[in-house]
Amino acid sequence: MEDAVKKYLLDIWEAIGHIEGFTEGVASFAAYEKNLMVRRAVERELEIIGEAMNRLLSMDAQLEIAHARRIVDLRNRVIHGYDKVDNAVIWGILKRHLPQLKTEIENLRSGTED
Repeated sequence: MEDAVKKYLLDIWEAIGHIEGFTEGVASFAAYEKNLMVRRAVERELEIIGEAMNRLLSMDAQLEIAHARRIVDLRNRVIHGYDKVDNAVIWGILKRHLPQLKTEIENLRSGTED
């Protein structure tokens, strides 16, 4: 696996860790929605995940990551449609999809160790 691929996998891994840290203790959607700083921090990390995923896809379109294209689309929506970001959608992604992505990235990273 190319070093650049390993770097982007690490970037995604770290961004997921940051999101987990930012949302630690945020137990409900209502609490998430009230906390502008947490929301903005999460959105930034989702941008990073989406950009790293975009670069990964351009290097290896066969990479086995579920919803990879949708992750890139989310990044574009957050950046270009910043005024239309739906907090409920982001919260749903954090709760339903981020754990799966974390597992996929863990598996890919464990396969890159030399």
